[in-house]
Amino acid sequence: MYKVFFKDRTVYFGDDFSKAFVRNKGLFYKFNNLHELKELVDVFFALTRIQNLYIFHDDILSLVEEFKACFDCIEAGGGVVINKKGEFLIMMRDGIWDLPKGKLEKGENFETAALREVEEEVGLSGLKVVRQIVSTYHTYHLSEDRVLKKTKWFEMRYDGDEHPEPQLSEKITEIRWVKPGETDFIRKNTYSSVLDVLFVRDLL
Repeated sequence: MYKVFFKDRTVYFGDDFSKAFVRNKGLFYKFNNLHELKELVDVFFALTRIQNLYIFHDDILSLVEEFKACFDCIEAGGGVVINKKGEFLIMMRDGIWDLPKGKLEKGENFETAALREVEEEVGLSGLKVVRQIVSTYHTYHLSEDRVLKKTKWFEMRYDGDEHPEPQLSEKITEIRWVKPGETDFIRKNTYSSVLDVLFVRDLL
């Protein structure tokens, strides 16, 4: 099932309305047309106490494309950096634990952008991409515009001995190396999309 994060809330896309209705709580909608979908997105932004929105259609891929049409779309790349000790890197941005990521520049692919952004935000060089982990989607408002950001996440290996340096201009104030499993402090103050990435990589 595909999903999109609205800060600490989630939109799920599926093709089985009956099972999801029995098992879950939230707002349910069977896709009819783009006009209705845009209105539904506006409603979900406004109804902040509803945690989950479930949207159903026989063709999930087509449904996801219709959903994207409700937003201005941005693409980004990010990284989970793992060192020689098996520790992974986490950083504090705007008072919340986060993983390094950033938007693609003109002519870049996801992997190139991810490497550049991670190196800039944490001050490490010589990173090597091991593999792509997962893609996440999250939404936010930029002025009056609704934005949907797709981020492709890559596992990166760091074998050097440099000390990470936070990019202060990006409101990054702290960087830590964390042992897998010792993540309670992250769980208490991070984004659902970050937890998803760490879960897929089996670091939580």
